[in-house]
Amino acid sequence: MAVTIKEVAKAAGVAPSTVSRVIADHPRISPATKKRVKKAMKEMGYHPNANARNLANRSTQSLGVVMPSSADKALQNPFFPEVLRGISAVAHELDYSMLLCTGETDEEMLEAVKRMVFSNRTDGIILLYSQVDDPIMEFLLEQNFPFVIVGKPATRVDEITHVDNDNIRAGKEITNHLIDIGHERIAFIGGSEDRIVTIDRMRGYELALEEAGLSYLDEYRIHTEFLKSGGRQAVHELFALPKPPTGIVIADDLMSIGVVNMLEEFGKRVPDDISIVSFNNVYLSEITRPPLTTVDIHIHGLGSQAAKCLIEKVKNKEEPAKRIIVPFDIKYRSSTKRNQTTAGRLTFRLWFFCWKEKSCTVIM
Repeated sequence: MAVTIKEVAKAAGVAPSTVSRVIADHPRISPATKKRVKKAMKEMGYHPNANARNLANRSTQSLGVVMPSSADKALQNPFFPEVLRGISAVAHELDYSMLLCTGETDEEMLEAVKRMVFSNRTDGIILLYSQVDDPIMEFLLEQNFPFVIVGKPATRVDEITHVDNDNIRAGKEITNHLIDIGHERIAFIGGSEDRIVTIDRMRGYELALEEAGLSYLDEYRIHTEFLKSGGRQAVHELFALPKPPTGIVIADDLMSIGVVNMLEEFGKRVPDDISIVSFNNVYLSEITRPPLTTVDIHIHGLGSQAAKCLIEKVKNKEEPAKRIIVPFDIKYRSSTKRNQTTAGRLTFRLWFFCWKEKSCTVIM
């Protein structure tokens, strides 16, 4: 038979209301009384009713997590299980559960979020994406409901807590790697143009080309889904061009795997015929053939930092907005190779210059 609060109160020598306050961690109960009551609870095997405790605290002890699209699509991408693992680790440690929110359309997603908020099913929400004109973000702002974004908000950046990488700098550095090994015709394959992560990574790609004095052509920029099938579709478009690229910056590892597979169907080998670089460093990037040169954005860290920030906001409504930037690093593997055609042209230009000026020697 279950132990009751009254029995615990009697054993501890306090009123039942005092036991309830100890369970709710009421600040006016002395440490000595708390210790005595908790000792009685432990000895008697009493476990507080979670629903009753949460009602008393006006807390659900749960975090809502909003996916960017239907779960069957999003969970195909290893990014999402890994970021959820980061959130879950912190939630578990701090005694929170996770409530996953999905939907096929923006309208369905918004309705699902409204149900979560209005039915008090969650204390706060983590958005696993950031996009232009997001109705869910606007709704959460209107309701003054605690939320955190994994990514960078499209607007009101200083007012919204978010956890992100410096995707512009990452895009620039990974593109510079291709430029440094002699590639001039470099394409970009990214996700939807309304996703901030795609916009920032593409901006970094453009800056690298601008600084190197290379042009970026509209036909070299392809936007598709962050899925393997999206990568396959992009290859069709790029290799139908009169001058296909010799290097490709791809905004997501899963798309990169689709690109590699499709290139094989075109009779092109990575990196012998074309070099590719990517983002995220999901586990597949190291075991695919060839292993991908990719930006490690530390996905688990993005999730754990987002959970910590949200729980801080839940516990203190006055917690100021924060911008947490998780560092990135590049994993150099086997999907890139020096462009010998460009290298040959460069050597010839140096030789011709030296011959004309009779002022230097080219050592091969």
